[in-house]
Amino acid sequence: SSGDMLLPRWLSPCQLFAGFGVDPGLQIDVLSELRPGEAAGVRQVPGLHNGSKAFLFQDTSRSVKASAETAEVFFQKLRNKYEFTVLVTLKQAYLNSGVILSVHHLDHRIYERVVEKPYMDLPLGTTFWLGQRNNAHGFFKGIMQDVQLLVMPQGFISQCPDLNRTCPTCNDFHGLVQKIMELQDILAKTSAKLSRAEQRMNKLDQCYCERTCTVKGNIYREFESWTDGCKNCTCMNGTVQCEALICPFSDCALNSAPAYVDGKCCKECQRKCYILVIKRQLLILWRAGDAVLKGIVWPNLRKHWNVKDGFVIFGFFLTIHHFCSHTGHDFCSEGHNCMEHSVCRNLEDRAVCSCQDGFRTLREDNAYCEDIDECAEGRHYCRENTMCVNTPGSFMCICKTGYIRIDDYSCTEHDECITNQHNCDENALCFNTVGGHNCVCKPGYTGNGTICKAFCKDGCRNGGACIASNVCACPQGFTGPSCETDIDECSDGFVQCDSRANCINLPGWYHCECRDGYHDNGMFSPGGESCEDIDECGTGRHSCANDTVCFNLDGGYDCRCPHGKNCTGDCIHEDKIKHNGQIWVLENDRCSVCSCQRGYVMCRRMVCDCENPTVDLFCCPECDPRLSSQCLHQSGELSYNSGDTWVQNCQQCRCLQGEVDCWPLTCPEVDCEFSVLPESECCPRCVTDPCQADTIRNDITKTCLDETNVVRFTGSSWIKHGTECTLCQCKNGHVCCSVDPQCLQEL
Repeated sequence: SSGDMLLPRWLSPCQLFAGFGVDPGLQIDVLSELRPGEAAGVRQVPGLHNGSKAFLFQDTSRSVKASAETAEVFFQKLRNKYEFTVLVTLKQAYLNSGVILSVHHLDHRIYERVVEKPYMDLPLGTTFWLGQRNNAHGFFKGIMQDVQLLVMPQGFISQCPDLNRTCPTCNDFHGLVQKIMELQDILAKTSAKLSRAEQRMNKLDQCYCERTCTVKGNIYREFESWTDGCKNCTCMNGTVQCEALICPFSDCALNSAPAYVDGKCCKECQRKCYILVIKRQLLILWRAGDAVLKGIVWPNLRKHWNVKDGFVIFGFFLTIHHFCSHTGHDFCSEGHNCMEHSVCRNLEDRAVCSCQDGFRTLREDNAYCEDIDECAEGRHYCRENTMCVNTPGSFMCICKTGYIRIDDYSCTEHDECITNQHNCDENALCFNTVGGHNCVCKPGYTGNGTICKAFCKDGCRNGGACIASNVCACPQGFTGPSCETDIDECSDGFVQCDSRANCINLPGWYHCECRDGYHDNGMFSPGGESCEDIDECGTGRHSCANDTVCFNLDGGYDCRCPHGKNCTGDCIHEDKIKHNGQIWVLENDRCSVCSCQRGYVMCRRMVCDCENPTVDLFCCPECDPRLSSQCLHQSGELSYNSGDTWVQNCQQCRCLQGEVDCWPLTCPEVDCEFSVLPESECCPRCVTDPCQADTIRNDITKTCLDETNVVRFTGSSWIKHGTECTLCQCKNGHVCCSVDPQCLQEL
């Protein structure tokens, strides 16, 4: 978000030690400048590792904010600096996700917590907060000490006081070995890629290129169509395929008739024109257009009949009725001089001859035509492995001896599709070509033909696989049409944890967590069998008062009064005596209530009564009815009320007064040599097969022998000898090899 820049969050209890020998001009001592001990809700406590001041940030409303002048001094050092280091020693309260430092500008909601590059062009009015995001959100709970900012590249180096060591430690040596293994892995992969690239370059001449068609000086791309005279043509794989234009049936009205029109291949309906001449009892009918009437009929009448406009000579009386409506007249039917391979065509005032396709004219009137030898003149489309044979008006492509036909213009040695010598996917169609074949995925599948995968419209979530059209195969732990629903193994009764453990549901999986009073013995059994009793009496983790005796029990303890004494039943909590029956609120958590019951301290979260108008919304955010306190899910499809929680991308998210806070999902500890993080799951599991593992606790003392008896260190990778796409890796003395499908595809 452009509004806030939040610095490291969701930290477990840890220590980052203060720097040594840093230029004061590059250093910001936050605790000295802000003096948090003077603010409400913060008090000074003993330091965690040295004599410097430490401060406890309590679970209460507070405002630890730098003054405008102090903040501007900070920002002058930070402004437009994209590399800086935060040094802090802290002990964070359990499950707290509070903010350590916040540079805040305006009041924007924050949904993304991780940014690639922080916004450091800090404008005026930007505020600097410690232990909270702003006045209302992101309160940190725990202890902070030595909070500093180093505005310099690689400032973390200042945390190491003995950088000038001349002798490496065991850890340095182990790190060096790891780096060597990583470099070997990178070298093996790079060598394999270079080898594949060199092979592909050698085969460059054999790769498929788009074949175009050249017709009458024009270049057409594959599958492009055009009209050539009265033919429709298409460029198919470098060859021209033409079909004669099919003319529709002309259904003309009574006052019109079909006739040819210049520039058109098919007849079109044209209006009729008549000249009616009545000579006494004799009826003569001419069918003609205006031009015929003016240019032909009248001159002939005047010449042969001595007719003048509207008058009769030799005593003949002529009446001329002119019914002209611009008609196409069929002059060809009255006779023409077009010879073989020449066709007659009607114009407005006469008939003309035109050579058929594949013939050229021998004289200007096109009455005589000769055949064009396309083979001799190179005007054919015959391709590889064929011979061109001229025919009247066209040509034929004959396959050479030993070859079979693919289409009208191409032949090949054999049909790879019919003989099953192709690499098309089972869900693809094979099309034979010259010297090879093409693969096209069937409808409902996508891919390049050699690999076709089913297509699901809504996709398959959480690692599901689309196995048929809109059908998802869900991985273990998920269900639903798109594998969108997590199966709650705990509530649905799929698993039964040991009596000393509770079942905790996780996305796609579950975890048997030791109950209160038990802890794992280090074996981390999946069903909780490795949970064993905690001796609270021996470890001092009990709350029995001094006048009682602690007796350890399975999963707990008992505070017993020695015989003959009258015990108070008081409790000891945080080094303070709490009387039997006493109830109090925790100092660092105002939302938790504790009570002392006969030596036992029992704590619980405050019960939220949303009907109570005075309910504390800080402790009971689910009681906040305001619309402004609702949150939008990351997908934008759901809304949550304040206090609601959900899991998104392996993070536990919570809506708190209109803002979404997310922190990494808590995973059970995995203490094993080989572990794997299954796809769509959030937490790793232990496995016994090293070849299935994606995380290994490397043991540099274990090596492997490859197929050529070369010693390989743990973690190293190489291409198996004699292969191009088989990658092997040494995993703690075990050789694991796998074939790279992408490499096979590129061969």
